[in-house]
Amino acid sequence: MMSVLLILAVVSIATHPLARVLGRNVFFVGAALLAAVTGLFAVLAIQVYSGAPVVESFAWVPQLDLTLTFRLDTVSVLFALLVSGAGALVLLYCSRYFDAHEPGLERFAAVFMGFATSMLGLVLADDVYLLFIFWEGTTIFSFLLIGHLTRLRTSTAAALQALMVTTLGGLAMLVGLVLLANQVGSSLLSDIVATPPQGGVGITAVFLILAGALSKSAIFPFHFWLPGAMAAPTPVSAYLHAAAMVKAGIYLIARVTPAFGDVPGYRETLVVLGAITMINGGIRALRQFDLKLIVAHGTVSQLGLLVMVFGVGDPRATFAGFALLFAHALAKAPLFLSVGVIDHSTGTRDLRKLSGLGKKMPVLFAITVLASASMAGFPPFFGFIAKESAFTELLEVGQERPLAMAAFVVAVVGSVLTVAYMGRFVWGAFASKPHVETCRVAHAPERSILIAPGVFAGATLLIGLVAPAADAVLLPLVNAEAAGVTIEHLALWHGVTPALFASAGVLIGGSLLAWVLSRTTRRMQPPVERFSASHAYWIVTHFVDSIAVKLTSITQRGSLPFYLAVILIVLVGTLGGTALATAEWPGEFVLISSPVQIPIALVMIIAALFSLRARTRFQSVVLVGLTGYGMAAIFAMHGAPDLALTQALVETVTLIAFVLVIRRLPQRIGHRASRPKRWLRAGIGIGVGLVFGMLAVIALGSRIAEPISLQLPELAYAGGHGSNVVNVMLVDIRGWDTMGELSVILAAATGVASLVFLSTRVDNRPKLSRRDARRAAQEHLLRVADPNDPARRMTWLLAGRHLDPARRSILLEVVVRLIFHALIVLSIYLLLTGHNSPGGGFAGGLVAGLALVARYLAGGRHELGATVPLDAGRILGAGLAIAVSMAFIPMLFGQSALASAWVDIDLGIFGSIPLVTSTLFDIGVYLVVFGLILDVLRSLGAEIDEHEEADIASFEEEEVSSR
Repeated sequence: MMSVLLILAVVSIATHPLARVLGRNVFFVGAALLAAVTGLFAVLAIQVYSGAPVVESFAWVPQLDLTLTFRLDTVSVLFALLVSGAGALVLLYCSRYFDAHEPGLERFAAVFMGFATSMLGLVLADDVYLLFIFWEGTTIFSFLLIGHLTRLRTSTAAALQALMVTTLGGLAMLVGLVLLANQVGSSLLSDIVATPPQGGVGITAVFLILAGALSKSAIFPFHFWLPGAMAAPTPVSAYLHAAAMVKAGIYLIARVTPAFGDVPGYRETLVVLGAITMINGGIRALRQFDLKLIVAHGTVSQLGLLVMVFGVGDPRATFAGFALLFAHALAKAPLFLSVGVIDHSTGTRDLRKLSGLGKKMPVLFAITVLASASMAGFPPFFGFIAKESAFTELLEVGQERPLAMAAFVVAVVGSVLTVAYMGRFVWGAFASKPHVETCRVAHAPERSILIAPGVFAGATLLIGLVAPAADAVLLPLVNAEAAGVTIEHLALWHGVTPALFASAGVLIGGSLLAWVLSRTTRRMQPPVERFSASHAYWIVTHFVDSIAVKLTSITQRGSLPFYLAVILIVLVGTLGGTALATAEWPGEFVLISSPVQIPIALVMIIAALFSLRARTRFQSVVLVGLTGYGMAAIFAMHGAPDLALTQALVETVTLIAFVLVIRRLPQRIGHRASRPKRWLRAGIGIGVGLVFGMLAVIALGSRIAEPISLQLPELAYAGGHGSNVVNVMLVDIRGWDTMGELSVILAAATGVASLVFLSTRVDNRPKLSRRDARRAAQEHLLRVADPNDPARRMTWLLAGRHLDPARRSILLEVVVRLIFHALIVLSIYLLLTGHNSPGGGFAGGLVAGLALVARYLAGGRHELGATVPLDAGRILGAGLAIAVSMAFIPMLFGQSALASAWVDIDLGIFGSIPLVTSTLFDIGVYLVVFGLILDVLRSLGAEIDEHEEADIASFEEEEVSSR
């Protein structure tokens, strides 16, 4: 299972570049892969149904008892078959639904595959935290799919609405899962269900889980997001909102109901909310004119029926619920796909504008009638069998529980509405209507587009004809023997029963209602949204936006000193007050540990004081930098060469970044605060200094046990096979922290670039190769006739000829030419030897970045582009990908995440070379740091250079025009 998910994840990533080559045919690749996955799970189903669930577990963070555990049992294997099989058919449909030049086709294909992977992981995950990760993965991917048409405001708004509702529900669910895992002592869902906790914690937890499940499955009061999500392309609606995503909440309810069905209020909550959803969705479906919205509100109605049936909490009703669930998926998916074909062919989905389409598209008409008949519950379709099973079991359970009888009544009434809106759907889409012009098929789709809806519709007919086979598949999903109940088998004919009369009444009443509505369509009004849940959502969000704007206007005044003052005052008040009230002061104080500390401290203090009196920004930057170099000297004195090296390098890079920024600012600091403000700032600064000094003294004096750091050298060598404790800590012992820091660096680089680049994040400047640079230099020399012309001076850099001769420095060019390669070699040396000596990927990346800085300072932005003809974003992404890969690859070999392996290569008289896998992780760190510096140089350096040149050119043009 883990291998399947990894393969799907890799294919999802590769789909984007592959789609650029194959176009819409890339969907065939995804369809073939998901079809193969379906076949694999069909084979595994034989083993699972023989009574041997498949369990795979991989250690993730053993110290926290976190594992990647997947479990394939009778429930998950059927959901896996539904997710993969339906996904394969929908992808096959996509290959002919989208045009060859559809905008964003590559992104859509990749995101769709990502969603299928997340959904499959969700139904396979047994660890609740892993389940939540996949749960939120489906939320994010659905947001991207619903908002695929980014040019439409309705699409992006619907995507945001779905994201907000399902994410809030998911966060509530996470709290519930954490509570259950802590109470049970295991994070495995199978263990939680086997030994459910009792008491207030268990009750609170299960209702929090229900909040997530109900929001995901669009149950009242969260039902409004699903019809809004119909702004998505039709394949998204067919897969996410009929066969996959909305079933995730039903899946979770089905999992936890056997364990928590007896929790006070559990059954009542599900039955009541399901009943409201079913009736409300059915009524709204009857009042729609958009075919897609009819099917969408019908989906909401059927989801309410499913929640109501599962919520009864009896194995007999649960069995019927599973039958209804799969029948609904098989019938509703082809209805959405048929709507897509109609929209694609005629350019409209308004049933008031459609007429005579049944004669022009007879195959589509037949497929839609089959799916609609199953959805409405006509025999001999699977929908009829499932619905009659629900009626039978609800009546049976209702003799013991009045709640089930109430659910039966609502199910009958809601089913009448289902028949009515499905009849109205078929009539509105295909009937020949008087006073309506016969619609033209302007864009007849390829016949192969009907394969997917045809398979879905054929499956619901076939399963209905072989109902006993479906019965054998669904019975193992519930444990009827343990509950001491008997379940009515699935069949087309059970004789004359109350359920048969109920089914006949539903079909007759629904057909009559559909006939009446077909004659009054023109007089019907669309539903009023004023008092709907959707309107309430927009009121709430508007209120939150208004509050946010008012709060922002008060707190976010655009003044950096104000923000810093508030932060620092709160810090002094909280930390200082707490320290004074509770801290125990040490018995003795050690002012200095070495006489050398005194001059270093004096330099740092004097630099800090003089920075306050600096009149230019450059002076301030240099003086503040001195304090950082002083800290590096203190690190070096205390036996921390790694920290000293890193501090010095970071301080240098930071100093250069500041210099690049202040070029666009006035040279002198013109504004001086008033005297009261200066005294206030001085007081805040003194207070912060005293508080941190006090905390340092208290922390140093409060240690009463041996520090864990004394064990780190042995741990570093035994666990990471390295002598440099600092580097082994970064890439091995606390590699997860480093990975998080790499993500922060990536976000910071993106943020800096977004503040500077005007139109695009990507570096679109033409890159100058080394060969082109040399050729340009030679041609330049030939064009300059005067041998004494400064422009004929020899260039030592690749893009030296792009520099103004008056601003060139031959000394600087020669020095940079000499030291550049030496710095690169030094950076690689620090990278490779950092595991046992001072250095590492972070320090090596900084040195390589400084080499790049030297190249830029000597030759400008053209030299930067010629030196590294790669986009910085790709380097950053590659580094993070390598680091993440080295975190997960060990798990493929049965090891925990980020576990290290090594081999010592014996070189005879030259000693031995240790090769450690964590070095590969360090390479990822190296690339991320190098990419960050390149990105900073591109944004704060090259891009600002271009802005300056544009400003100068504009100024010169204005001067010429004024003359």
